[in-house]
Amino acid sequence: MGFKCGIIGLPNVGKSTIFNALTAACAEVANYPFCTIDPNIGIVPVPDERLERIAQIIKPPKVTYTSMEFVDIAGLVKGASRGEGLGNKFLGHIREVDAIVHIVRCFEHSSVAHMYGSVDPARDIEIINTELIIADIETLEKRITKVERLAKSGDKLARKEYDIYHRTKNALGKGIPARKFSPYEDEEIIFRDLQLLTSKKVLYVANVSESDLKTGSTYIQKIEEIAKLEGAKVIVICGDMEAEITELPKEEQKEFLNELGLRESGLQKLIREGYDLLGLITFYTTVGPELRAWTIPKGTKASSAAGKIHSDMEKGFIKAEIIHFNDFTRLGSLSSARESGLIRFEGKDYIIADGDIAYFRFHV
Repeated sequence: MGFKCGIIGLPNVGKSTIFNALTAACAEVANYPFCTIDPNIGIVPVPDERLERIAQIIKPPKVTYTSMEFVDIAGLVKGASRGEGLGNKFLGHIREVDAIVHIVRCFEHSSVAHMYGSVDPARDIEIINTELIIADIETLEKRITKVERLAKSGDKLARKEYDIYHRTKNALGKGIPARKFSPYEDEEIIFRDLQLLTSKKVLYVANVSESDLKTGSTYIQKIEEIAKLEGAKVIVICGDMEAEITELPKEEQKEFLNELGLRESGLQKLIREGYDLLGLITFYTTVGPELRAWTIPKGTKASSAAGKIHSDMEKGFIKAEIIHFNDFTRLGSLSSARESGLIRFEGKDYIIADGDIAYFRFHV
């Protein structure tokens, strides 16, 4: 699988509550800072109505959803970049994920203390973002020191590295996260190698009270304003309510959501948006008794998609038989699809589309 979303935020914003509901991993939840020290990890199935529809038609003995990995990272605090609150360790955990889910507290609760005494989403977001930027600047300063002598001696690669490190550091110093920095085309590899914290894509999650879930609040509006400036998305979740929903049987969950006028739970939306945030798509295979969904980045070629299943399939790739979900469900069977000429034969350079059903032919 290999795709990770890190859940971050200040202490006591509801991160572990949402993570528990999301993964049913039973992470410890308590009303004191640094309850989570080592990151909790959960593998979460990606909701997929198309997979369920295909299963209804072909009735396979086994159905396997694609999945994402969520990492519940301990709460960050002001000064984390200088080691406050075990900050260096926590920042290291963020470096290992592909994208960030930033939980922001938007609820008042007398029995749940706020780290800084009041609910203020703009302040809380600024604290987290500032710590990530400071940590990135420190990373760049170390890199600059390392290559400076070689750059000044005329080494071309070191000169290029030195230049991009300085330009990135200057942008960060102005409060611009690395994800909004645009390196030149021949600098992309150097830039990616930095693994900067602020280069991660971000999804903001407003954790609200149940009463604000439908009516909204000024807290949510403030997060939406900040996200718009960053080009980020916002979803609204009531962590406590989501935790209750997960304890219900599946059919009762649907009834509960229908009563609230919701098509899907907040957690389902979080998973879907996290999947989209990473630029991922889904394709399907129906080999033997198993119907299975697979996760790949947009733009993946057929041979590489085959390699997702097994490396031998990529090495010995011959061709792919492809039919799209829409054509398959309209016709109702693979045999009808063949008769209608809607199963295509594609070569190794074919770009797999979201919703493709593929059968890969290969030699060993």
